[in-house]
Amino acid sequence: MQNSIGFSLWLDFIERDFVKSGKLKELIDRGVIDGATSNPAIFANSILTSEAYKSDIEKFKSEGLEPKEIYERLAIEDIKLSAEELLPLYKEGRRGFVSLEIDPFLADNVEASIEEGVRLYSELNYPNVMIKVPATDAGYKIMEELVAKDINVNATLIFSMKEAISCAEAIKRGQKRAEKVTAQTVLSIFVSRLDKATSSQTFGIVNSNMIYKEVMERGYKNTTVLFASTGVKDPELPEHYYVEQLMANETINTAPLKTIEAFEKANIEVKNNLPLSQSTVTETLRAVSSSYSPPKVLTDLKKDGLVAFENSFRDILEYLK
Repeated sequence: MQNSIGFSLWLDFIERDFVKSGKLKELIDRGVIDGATSNPAIFANSILTSEAYKSDIEKFKSEGLEPKEIYERLAIEDIKLSAEELLPLYKEGRRGFVSLEIDPFLADNVEASIEEGVRLYSELNYPNVMIKVPATDAGYKIMEELVAKDINVNATLIFSMKEAISCAEAIKRGQKRAEKVTAQTVLSIFVSRLDKATSSQTFGIVNSNMIYKEVMERGYKNTTVLFASTGVKDPELPEHYYVEQLMANETINTAPLKTIEAFEKANIEVKNNLPLSQSTVTETLRAVSSSYSPPKVLTDLKKDGLVAFENSFRDILEYLK
């Protein structure tokens, strides 16, 4: 997605038939998106509901593969297909990344997660793949090690300023240890869930704005702010609401397909909308704080996010038994 402010739109959806049919390539060729992401919930929805995987699943089961092995075969194939479509953009220096998340049940196991991240990156064998790691105490160590090994990292499930800076500093430590600093990283800050949890239409935007401003002021190398979970959950809002509000210099926005289609259809001018005025920030925080504890909201959302990914992964493994 070429524009004067370095704003990117990534598709938060991967499914075998969608990619093979050329629909992903169409979005890329039209200049609508220049990246894609996946997570356990996305793959759960694809694998459990699409007919595209059934023959492979039966084949792998007949070969005696374990559920996680089957999942990895399916996910790796989808990520490779997507990476191939995005590779020309990557080679042109126009981002072009696709992400795959490590096993959420390994999130607190630093050694096992590092081993899996390295293995998946090697098996995928595409330079435009990112390994997704959640922003937790263990995750910071995992990110550092992967970046030190020159592996692209997507630091995900970021809700608070502390988590964002902890991720960026871990990445920075990894860069200092790397033989060469070429790995690209993104900080995935979740947005719309904050508004749903606080009956707000602006808390997610304000929180994202504050994190973006701090990260940009610190000037981290090879690290881009990404606004995630930007599909609307309030029916009163236009589908493209968060994408439009969070357009900013050198940022990425990941969104579901219907959100991206709505954004394209609305023909919205790409312009820098951040940072917000201090009065807007103050007013929003005051309004939210009158009924909620923002730190507790962010903590609870983080816990919910980790559990949701575990549940989605569990559903996949149960289905593949």
